[in-house]
Amino acid sequence: MPLNLPDKLPAIELLKEENIFVIDTSRATQQDIRPLRIIILNLMPLKITTETDLIRLLSNTPLQVEVEFMKIKSHTSKNTPIEHMQAFYTDFEKMRDGKYDGMIITGAPVEQMDFEEVNYWDEITEIFDWARTHVTSTLYICWAAQAGLYHHYGIPKYPLEQKMFGIFEHHVLNPLHPIFRGFDDRFYVPHSRHTEIRRDDILKVPELTLLSESDEAGVYMVVARGGREFFVTGHSEYSPLTLDGEYRRDLAKGLKIEVPRNYYLDNDPDKGPLVRWRAHANLLFSNWLNYFVYQETPYNIEEIE
Repeated sequence: MPLNLPDKLPAIELLKEENIFVIDTSRATQQDIRPLRIIILNLMPLKITTETDLIRLLSNTPLQVEVEFMKIKSHTSKNTPIEHMQAFYTDFEKMRDGKYDGMIITGAPVEQMDFEEVNYWDEITEIFDWARTHVTSTLYICWAAQAGLYHHYGIPKYPLEQKMFGIFEHHVLNPLHPIFRGFDDRFYVPHSRHTEIRRDDILKVPELTLLSESDEAGVYMVVARGGREFFVTGHSEYSPLTLDGEYRRDLAKGLKIEVPRNYYLDNDPDKGPLVRWRAHANLLFSNWLNYFVYQETPYNIEEIE
């Protein structure tokens, strides 16, 4: 089934070139289907790129999905045209009375700051709390996963001596959990972060269940509240060239940056990336949408508690 997206969203044309079936709001309103309402709080600096990455993955199910974008008032994006933000994003204040089947909260380039030093910390923690009563299941990604675990459960983050940067092998700790339906025993995930959370801290909190980790990259996925909250430390949504762009950007700035591990063919940047995480990423998002959003949300969305 198609994705229902706001008219003229740039991702529509980009994804049509990949033969991904999307429809705009005008056409979707003619279909007599109750779509899943998914809200995306996009904190990444290159918002159009992140929108496209997430929408690509949300499209890979037979469910009709209606996507809306939330923004916070206490921060202004410097890397996305103001016209785009005004056309496609809505302040949290104007959305707080709504109910949503699912929510995705992205990473943000603030991970080396203490949480309370982030200028939108008060607003985003209010959104974290709001999601618990207005959303069936929330997917926290990268920095948002660290922030959500800290705010809700007191889990600290720790600085890394070297940036966790590349593609890393992961394993499943609970193979029967529905989020892993169809997964291989070993799967790969992109990571790009300067901080980490640790398994020992997760295991001390009875409300949290560690679902997956990596020998190199550490904690990957944590679940809470019976699947109403997922915390994912990696970037499964990354497109094939995202890490390449980050690497070359930092090189151009003269920053000290290692070649992303396990990413380029023969570890040679001139040969391009070897994509090994696309199948896992599609399964992750389709399983989340199916088992923890679609099958758990009430038909009358106002009944979400």
